[in-house]
Amino acid sequence: MKLTKLGLAMASVMGTGLATEALALDLYVDTKTQQIYAEPGNGRVKLGSFEKVEDTAAQKAEIQQIKEDLALKNNELKALDEHMKVAEEVKVKMGSKGVEFESADKDFKFRMGGRIHADASHSNGDDNLIDTKDGNKHVEANDGTEIRRARIEMIGTFWKDWDFKSQWDFADNAVTTKDLYIQYSGIKDFHITAGQQKQLMSRELYESSNDLMFMERSLMNSLAESTVDRAIGLSVGTFRKDWTGAVGVYGETVTPSGSKNAGDEGWGISSRWTYAPLNEKTHVVHLGVSGNYRDPNQANEVPAEGKKQGQLDLASETSHMSNLKLINTGSITNVSALKMVGLEANYLNGPFTVGGEYMKMWVDRESATPNVSNLDFSAWYAEAAYTLTGESRKYKKGKFYKLSPKQKFSPKNGTWGAWELAGRYSEADLNSGDITGGQMSLLTVALNWYINDNIRFMADYNKTLDLSNSPVITVGGGDPNVDTFMLRGQLAF
Repeated sequence: MKLTKLGLAMASVMGTGLATEALALDLYVDTKTQQIYAEPGNGRVKLGSFEKVEDTAAQKAEIQQIKEDLALKNNELKALDEHMKVAEEVKVKMGSKGVEFESADKDFKFRMGGRIHADASHSNGDDNLIDTKDGNKHVEANDGTEIRRARIEMIGTFWKDWDFKSQWDFADNAVTTKDLYIQYSGIKDFHITAGQQKQLMSRELYESSNDLMFMERSLMNSLAESTVDRAIGLSVGTFRKDWTGAVGVYGETVTPSGSKNAGDEGWGISSRWTYAPLNEKTHVVHLGVSGNYRDPNQANEVPAEGKKQGQLDLASETSHMSNLKLINTGSITNVSALKMVGLEANYLNGPFTVGGEYMKMWVDRESATPNVSNLDFSAWYAEAAYTLTGESRKYKKGKFYKLSPKQKFSPKNGTWGAWELAGRYSEADLNSGDITGGQMSLLTVALNWYINDNIRFMADYNKTLDLSNSPVITVGGGDPNVDTFMLRGQLAF
């Protein structure tokens, strides 16, 4: 459309309200200024008489089309303005923590993350073994590969003070619920958490598998894993820079084992307190104590996720994939109460870390049952690590986290990430009363390669130093001497 044509049409639209049914109008032009006048005067020459001409149907249609085009453009501008406002209200970020969304006022947040732990393991000394607790059946450590963990998690905040976390694991070709809770954090340094969560017991168990120095937890986990891991409950705690304190009351896990007719589920209460008398960025002294009490379900069972039966059973596998349990109490029946206490201490100085934990368990059993007695088990570990490239592990509110490499892996820039060498000695004694689960000591040596903040590769070697009263023996009746070598590729975000 030509400009003059559009201008005449718009002038016609705007002049509609002013026009009247006037007669012919005489117009005059000034011979000097060339201006047009409606009245005669000096130097003005009459151009002629002009009459108003009514708009034709074509002109009216064209004017209507112009109105519609203007309305459409106005709507498009409004939509663009609304889109820009929404873009300003939500910030989207993709980084080492995954995909993050945040409102402009920071009242609403959402993050999606996950982890992949791909493992391989090989064992020596597992030939000609039999399990005396399983009818002298032949057993051995399975060699091969597995997806140890494959998790997706969603973490978010509503109205600034209400947080949530949901995490599922897809390893072992099964879906299991890990964390699934809501949390109120509207009071500074104070949290109230309700839902499926880790119970408050043991630094090693409480820390994320993404941050551990070793591929698997120590022999102390033989006491903790089946008793004080995750459960549905309510916990309250304060988490300050130098000290933390929390207590929680729990039922059972989301998918517990146990008898179908077990009756009322069991319940437990646990508490963990930590103190850091020295708490600098790369220089930390950490002390902690924790305790747990659990009342079994109505069938005197202590069910745990992943167990085939509900009775309490304590054991340790040579690796997650192997399924070879060199120490194993088997099913402990008639449990009336479970009590535990744990002590922990760590020292961090730059690239050097040293620490350990001790755990004691008391198992009360029904006194009316013949030939049974109360039991007590214990386990402990000591560990040390040194970062060859100089980085320091992180410490925050009673928990240690994996280190972050100063220079990320990049061959073209001549940088190779961070390297960490670690060693651990652990013991567990599962012999007590009428229960003979075995006594074992284990040495673990690890080399960890941190590519960047999200990827690391791990290599662990487990050496059995001492094993006695094990339910697993050689065909000739001796104690086995099984060593295991493991590798892992880890992605966590």
